[in-house]
Amino acid sequence: MRHRVKTKSFHRPKEQREALFINLAVALIENGRIETTLPKAKALRPFVEKLVTLAKKETVAARRILNSRLRNNTKAATKLFKEIAPLMKERNGGYTRIYKLDKRRRGDDAQMAIIEFVEYPEKD
Repeated sequence: MRHRVKTKSFHRPKEQREALFINLAVALIENGRIETTLPKAKALRPFVEKLVTLAKKETVAARRILNSRLRNNTKAATKLFKEIAPLMKERNGGYTRIYKLDKRRRGDDAQMAIIEFVEYPEKD
C-alpha cells in the first residue's frame, strides 16, 4: 500500500532521483524553460519553488544552503540570486508554470510538458 507516500519514485533509487531533480533545476535556471515529461515537471515544481524562496532571502546562510542543494553549481546559484530572485521579490509563490503539450514522446508515448519561470530575464 502507498500510505503516506508523497513523492513519485520514477523507478529510481533516492540518489538518482535527487540527481535528476538537481539537473532539471539547473537546466531550468540557466534556460528559463525546459521541455520534459509531465510527471517530471509536476515533481520538479516544488523543488524549484523552494530554491527560489530560499534565494529571495539574500543571506550568506541562504547562499550556502542553495549551493549545497544544487551540488555546488555556483553558476546556477549565482544566476538564481542575482537575476531570478529579484524578479520574484513581490511574489509569494507560484514562480513557475507548466504547459501541457499535445505531442507525446516517441518510444514510450509519454505526455510532454514545458515548465518555465513566470518571469524570466530577457536574453541579450
